Amino acid sequence: MNGASREALAAARERLDALTDSTSVDAAQLADELAAVTALLDREAGLRRVLTDPAQPAQAKAELVQRLIGAQVSGAAADLVAGMARSRWSQPRDLVDALEELASIADLTAAEKTGTLDDAEDELFRFGRIVSSSTELRAALTDRAAGTAAKTELLHRLLGGRAKPVTERLVTRLVTAPRGRSLEAGLESLSKLAAERRDRMVAVVTSAVPLSDGQKQRLGAALAKLYGRRMHLNLDVDPEVVGGIRVQVGDEVINGSLADRLDEAARRMAS
Repeated sequence: MNGASREALAAARERLDALTDSTSVDAAQLADELAAVTALLDREAGLRRVLTDPAQPAQAKAELVQRLIGAQVSGAAADLVAGMARSRWSQPRDLVDALEELASIADLTAAEKTGTLDDAEDELFRFGRIVSSSTELRAALTDRAAGTAAKTELLHRLLGGRAKPVTERLVTRLVTAPRGRSLEAGLESLSKLAAERRDRMVAVVTSAVPLSDGQKQRLGAALAKLYGRRMHLNLDVDPEVVGGIRVQVGDEVINGSLADRLDEAARRMAS
């Protein structure tokens, strides 16, 4: 997002945090309601254009939101969406994208309150790895001919009882309403939002063998010192990494693997 939309999203996230800090607000219910509004605006192009039209008075747009959804969702959800309608957006799709992000954040906040956020982070990462390694599963989950019910049932068989409920909700929402994104990109976005809930960065660590608890603690401390932020380690094992580790933080790769050092030596010899 650019300009006005970025500012509007930041303001909406602040309002969401204020809402979910209240013990009277059910964050998981709020997530479901925001997801439902996202689906509505995703379908109704005319409505999202009206709600983001800078020529329309802000209060009139907020009142329209209240009339449309006030009786279908909680007061907290209606007020949050009405506040977003008052804001300025660079383009209509940005409002829908922002609502979808807020729905995910609300679900992750619910997990944080129940002490399951760390589990959800790990499960999202592991599920992403499973999808990447199974072309059949990816095809089944992204098949446009498959109905929502079939995909939901497949995910329930895969995740039900094996993953936290919040993980199943987030993945199901992503798979059944991808909104033009790839499955991998959506899972990566969810992982980043989960890490952000604790003001942490995500490091994807690939090693030839599982790291010990001591190694994980030392690596996490070293990366936190390097980047100046707490670090969540997503651990992956790849026997092809002959020695050492490979660490990726965002777009930056810290490459300490023996396999890559050998490749680099071979390239230098060839040149």
